[in-house]
Amino acid sequence: MNRAPTFHFTQFNTPMGGFSVAVDSAGAVAATAFGDADALLGRLRRAALVRDTRRTAAAREQIEAWFRGGRRDFSIEISPAGTAFQRRVWDATRRIPFGQTRSYGEVARIVGSSARAVGRANATNPICLIVPCHRVVGSDGSLTGYAFGQDTKRRLLDFEAAGGRPGHRFMALCTATTKALSFA
Repeated sequence: MNRAPTFHFTQFNTPMGGFSVAVDSAGAVAATAFGDADALLGRLRRAALVRDTRRTAAAREQIEAWFRGGRRDFSIEISPAGTAFQRRVWDATRRIPFGQTRSYGEVARIVGSSARAVGRANATNPICLIVPCHRVVGSDGSLTGYAFGQDTKRRLLDFEAAGGRPGHRFMALCTATTKALSFA
């Protein structure tokens, strides 16, 4: 019988509410989620989670710095489970600059595929925010699909459009969400 892989995780609050991070034994991020451990488990294939704030500290620090406006990208190692094609899409998505968007078609041209295939790959992205699939939009600029809802996608894009400035209206928009999703 195959044992489920074990990941180390932590949960913490952000201006957008609860957020969870899971890392592998080498400290590379395997999954992230807006929400609690259950939301995180939904992004991992068969997994066991062990709370470990020490092993997840680097990822947490970078995510918190991003929400404070102190980072525009992430340097933490990632190890998403996925096919070679999915990883190519996620790599292309990581290259979309902070504050900018690309259409599914534009990403498809980069990876040599179709917009629909790019959409499917981003729908399975286990590492939200660090692999910024919120920056991929419809060809007309519409906010198509996002695992955590279009409202969350809009708030992330608004935050980036404002240059990631703390205190921007983004923070006010997130207050209700933070209270609703806070961890005790």
